[in-house]
Amino acid sequence: MLAHHGDVSIHWEDRGPVDGETILLVMGLGAQLIAWRDGFCDRLVDHGYRVIRFDNRDVGLSSTTPGTPPSFADMATLFGPRPVRRPVPYTLSDMAGDAVAVLDAAGVRRAHVVGASLGGMIAQTMAIEHPDRLISLTSIMSKTGALRVGLPTTKVLRKVMQPTPVERAAALDYELERAALTCGPLFDRVAMAEFLAEAHDRAPDRSGMAFQLTAMFASGDRTRALRRLEVPTLVVHGRADELVRLSGGVATARAIPGAALEVHNEMGHDLPAPLWPALTDSIAAHARRAAAATLREFSGSSV
Repeated sequence: MLAHHGDVSIHWEDRGPVDGETILLVMGLGAQLIAWRDGFCDRLVDHGYRVIRFDNRDVGLSSTTPGTPPSFADMATLFGPRPVRRPVPYTLSDMAGDAVAVLDAAGVRRAHVVGASLGGMIAQTMAIEHPDRLISLTSIMSKTGALRVGLPTTKVLRKVMQPTPVERAAALDYELERAALTCGPLFDRVAMAEFLAEAHDRAPDRSGMAFQLTAMFASGDRTRALRRLEVPTLVVHGRADELVRLSGGVATARAIPGAALEVHNEMGHDLPAPLWPALTDSIAAHARRAAAATLREFSGSSV
């Protein structure tokens, strides 16, 4: 199914009861909707939720941005102590608008929004700019946009900044080695190899990641805006995450009033299958608490 945000088309899928409360899943940099694995989604459905996942623009089956992707040197001018303010193809605000368009297309007024990595930044931006569309926010392995939090280790940064080869076998080998560096102690090489092949065969072009990175860098630090949020928030992070280190999650939880922080010692920059029960149970419990609080607030205002 397609949602439309201006000239951008966003591919989305859903599962679970159409009349149930909705959990909207927002994936991260260069990752397709299938990175929210079926088993993970099915556990949320088992909790009674309608689950919607979608391809961000410039990935998977959604629209791609025309033109030559920016180089890292171009992106680097957008952040740092003296960032250069110049037009960019889009920002996280536009990507948050894409997510809102998915809710519109699905006929959903308000949802529990769960974002991972860059998807967490998009979800945070949704909460800032479209708070009336969220019942709750869950930000996973993400950060605030502040320059000095959630920085990757040098080893991981060197690896992830290398260009992905174009040829299939070389691309899959490179991505598997990159995942081995970033996914932490629960990394499953066989399962990851199978997933990467599935993702490559579904949509092999990963050049759009550069546009997504540009959007991230151009959007700046959300800390001040996060301090004004009134959306019930759960922050989840892995202690073993070397791509977006734990300080990113800590900073996010500290910025958002009343946010809860949940840290998993064996979680890297990944949603590993052994943690699906704990992660989905936490998301569902947070969603139930937020919905109950909203109902109490509504009931109290109606008296």
